Amino acid sequence: MSSIFGWSNGGSIFGASSGSSMNFLSDYAAIKNGSYYKLMKAYYGGNSKLDPIANKGNTATSKESSKKLTSIQNSADSLKNAADELQKTGSKSVFKLVDVEQEDGTTKKDFDVDAIYKKVNQFVESYNGMIDSYDKVSSDSLDRAFKNLTTVTRANSRALSEIGINIKSDGSLSLDKETFQKADMNKVKNLFQGNGSYANQVSARASMIDYAAQREASRANTYNKYGAYSSNYNYSYNNYI
Repeated sequence: MSSIFGWSNGGSIFGASSGSSMNFLSDYAAIKNGSYYKLMKAYYGGNSKLDPIANKGNTATSKESSKKLTSIQNSADSLKNAADELQKTGSKSVFKLVDVEQEDGTTKKDFDVDAIYKKVNQFVESYNGMIDSYDKVSSDSLDRAFKNLTTVTRANSRALSEIGINIKSDGSLSLDKETFQKADMNKVKNLFQGNGSYANQVSARASMIDYAAQREASRANTYNKYGAYSSNYNYSYNNYI
């Protein structure tokens, strides 16, 4: 152990002297390529705790956890983007007034209801994707982040229902096109634009879900017995070293 970690009176990594740095790297390489594991297995007589076959289930669990966390991150990014699209202002705003043809053949400045519906529908689909991707992963931080998202939606349930968006029993949203197209677009705009709006709050909470999933990934996928990081999130780091 002293040679592996370079326990000496020197002044470099892990207390290793400059003369032992190459030995440290050599020992690390032995850990990474599995030689150290074989040595320990022989020494302890094939202890099942050191057997990769015995631990195969743990590896599968780690991979499955990584897939879930990746799915949550992707869904959070999609929801944030959809919410941010509705919050754009100026010439890029979906709520900008455009020339709309009337029944008598004239035109007047009004909201493009079809364009607004398309953006809101994308938001609803992204929100539902976020709900679908969430699976219990034994994480208090993720639980809190998801609860904050659903709480702000419930707080706006009345205003949402007025424009055709309703909360279903599983927490997902439904959008009734006919009700939406007949709704007051100023109410829609107030829900999805401006600081403190529903879309603004959802965007912030989607960011927190993304952050919580990233943090959980870094915790759940740690240094393994082969001298590498087990998580797919650290793939580039393993290649580097």
